[in-house]
Amino acid sequence: MKKKIYKSVIFISLITINSCKSQILPLNTALDNIPNNAQVKDLNNELNPYVGIFKANFQNNEITLFITKEENKLEKRVNKQFYRDALVVKYVVKNTSGLILQDTLNNSYSINKLSSTKIRNSQSLVELNYSGTNCGVGWGKVTLKKLNSTQISWNYEPNSTSIGEDCPPSADKTVYLPETDNLIFTKQ
Repeated sequence: MKKKIYKSVIFISLITINSCKSQILPLNTALDNIPNNAQVKDLNNELNPYVGIFKANFQNNEITLFITKEENKLEKRVNKQFYRDALVVKYVVKNTSGLILQDTLNNSYSINKLSSTKIRNSQSLVELNYSGTNCGVGWGKVTLKKLNSTQISWNYEPNSTSIGEDCPPSADKTVYLPETDNLIFTKQ
């Protein structure tokens, strides 16, 4: 009887170990192929070249990106949740006088968030979702392209700059991120 229990415990343990291993998936796994509670991992350190502090100037503003890699970032979708290694971008935008126009370094809200969703390593590209500013104004996609070890290019494509009726009139609806293609950021 003890042998049967022992074999059963080993069998269940092996099943558990194997099912856990099958839940670890590479970064570019299509959303439809990610099971609930899986881990989408940066197995080949593809996100690492983008990590750091990068600066650029655009239309008399200085934009500083603070890019970090967050492991096991919880992603919630309508029908599932999973964990993903992702780039998280926080930023500071200053005008020529040094006045801070926007600072998201201590932002814990759901606005002004930039988080990676896809990497195309063969093209040295990372796609990020931008949640938009207050009332979702400017939500869209940012693409970063690694040019070399110290430079990345920036492309920002807003999907909507319209304001919903439920948006408070006093909310700052300005999108301070540079809406442009091929803006070069240099690592600091």
